[in-house]
Order: sequence, then C-alpha cells, then structure tokens
Amino acid sequence: MANSPESSRHVLSDFRAPPPSPVASGRRSSVANDDILTEFLRSLHVPDLVLPDRAFPRQNPKIQNLPKLDFGAPNVFDFSNDHFAEVIKVIAQTGCFELVNHGISDRLLSSVINSGAGVFQLPPDKKSAVSRSAERLYGFVEFHGDDKELNEEFVWCRDDSLKTEMEEVWPIQYSNFSENMENLMSEIEKISEILLKLFIGSATPKVSFGDFETKEKEIDGSICYIYKHHQNSDSVSNDDQYMESLRYDVIRMLIRGSEHSHTLCFHVCDGSSEFHVYSKKGWVSFLPDKNALVITIGDQLQTWSEGKYKHVIGRPIFKGELENYISMAFLYSPPPPVPKDKKDKTITFGHQLFLVLILILLYNIFSYIST
Repeated sequence: MANSPESSRHVLSDFRAPPPSPVASGRRSSVANDDILTEFLRSLHVPDLVLPDRAFPRQNPKIQNLPKLDFGAPNVFDFSNDHFAEVIKVIAQTGCFELVNHGISDRLLSSVINSGAGVFQLPPDKKSAVSRSAERLYGFVEFHGDDKELNEEFVWCRDDSLKTEMEEVWPIQYSNFSENMENLMSEIEKISEILLKLFIGSATPKVSFGDFETKEKEIDGSICYIYKHHQNSDSVSNDDQYMESLRYDVIRMLIRGSEHSHTLCFHVCDGSSEFHVYSKKGWVSFLPDKNALVITIGDQLQTWSEGKYKHVIGRPIFKGELENYISMAFLYSPPPPVPKDKKDKTITFGHQLFLVLILILLYNIFSYIST
C-alpha cells in the first residue's frame, strides 16, 4: 500500500544520522610524509618558564650607610668634586638618599607631626565622612578591622574641597594644622626645585605637555601621606605575624605608588628603627640618621632622566616602645609646563602700543591720499 504524505513526513522527522565510523588504531596518518612532521615537532624547543616563588620581593643584604647630601655645606653642588660625583652616581643607582642640614626647623617638623597625630583622634563617624574613594584621592583610608591592617593614613593636599569638609568635622584645629602643612610643603618644594636642577640640570625635562593632559589626576601638585603606625604587642612578638603584616602593607604601598606621579618623595620619619627601600630587584634596609630627611626618586624623575635615576618606594619601620608613631611622605610634583602655542598667543603691552601707532600712521596716509 502506498505511503501517505503524512506518514512520509513522520518518517523524515524521526530520521537520525548514523555515528561516525571509528578509525582503526593501525591506520596511518593522512599526512603525506609522517617522518618529516615527526622530525619537525622534535626540533621545537619549549622555553623554560621560571615562576616567582613568592609575591613579596626578596631582601638584599642590608645597607650600612646610605648616600648623604649635606645641604648646608659650602660648594655642596660642585660637579668638579670627585666625591660629589661619586655620591650622585650612588644616588642614581639606589634611588634613595639622606638629606642632612636641610634647613627646615625642628620646631616646624615637630608641630606638623603633633598636629598630624591629632587628625587620627577623630571619631570613626567623622573619619568616614572624609574617607578616600575612587572619586577623590584625599582623606582617610577605611579599615575593616583585619589583623593585617594595623596602620592608618590620611592624605592631605591643597584641594579646596578637602578644606571645606575637614573644617566641618574638625573646625577648630584644622586651620592650624593646614597652616603648618602649607609652611612645611613650601619649604620642601623649594628644596625640590634645587635638587631637580642638580639631577637633570637647567635643561628642560624630556617630557611633552601631552603627557600631563592625557593622565587624569584628581589632585594637582604636591600631596602628603600621613601615616599612623600602630604597635601591636602580639604581632611584634611573633615574627611570622609581623612579616605577614609587613608584606600586606608593602603590597598596598606598591599599589598606591601609581596613584600620584611625582619626581621626589620626602620622608619625615624621625625615630624610625629602620627604613626599607623597595624596587623591582628587591628590598634593602638601613638605619637613617636623626633629623635627616630620607628622599626617594619618583617615576617622573626616572622618565625625565631617561632611566638614569631609578624609581623606588620607601617605608619607615617603627619597633619602639611607644604605642603609636607618626610619619609623613611628601610627594613633590612640579607644575606642568606651559605649551609653546599658549606662550606665543600672549601679546605684550609694548606690541599693542606699536600696533596702535602703525594704525594711526596708516589712517593719516589714507586721509592725505583721499584729500
């Protein structure tokens, strides 16, 4: 009996393609010359990949003495002096040095440190009102009570928004604190300008104006990180917990290193037990002199010097008997250069007067010709 159209469609819908036939194990490859392919694969050299055994950089042998610049010595910047040339060479290699006889009074430094300690005495609700976020780089850092987060920090800058917000939560003391910070920042900026001329000379740094425009920054100019180092007796007595806390703080510090581009970083860390310098090659430690400013090279100076001066990150270590210590890191960033096209558009008063005289002369000539 003939099949109906309905039954044909039913048979087609139930049709399933058969599975592929298995290939026999003894079947040869479809490649024309199997020996040539085998020889080619054997000739390939796979590179040996060496993965780091730890995320934390290794510690190099301890530095006994760091390069020192005596800012108050006569003819301190005499390039003909062999000793001075050797000091500059060591500074370029280590990326860190000590500045002694810098001229900043101990009274000003003590006043700023004491005022900075008062910032962290604000209650938690007022700190959260001026906490740092992705939209602003100033204010307090939020902590979540983890055992590794033993320290606090506060970022100060010349931003008007910070001044307004801090005067609301700290109305009486902030004006005095901000004035002291401004005075100390001005002294550091004067020293920074002299040091930059020493390191890169009077020549214009090899950086274009577009580099400043393409890099968006919330804060323009210099800023200051104020750190509160809290001594936890349990963590200090246990070396493993101490090193774990140190690693955590260093990782956070390395991440923050890219937040604000700078040329020089001035560390005010009187009373520190050690000072650690971190770079891509590892980290070293030394004992800074009393009343000396420890200065580390920033990323801008490394770029401007075409790699002559190495960019490093520094951190003071406190292991004293006090419960809390205060340290400060001033990041100096010079103002961006004025582009040449904007300079050329400026017309001085003399040029304007000369143009007016020419117009008057032309007017008189045309008036005489017309009459």
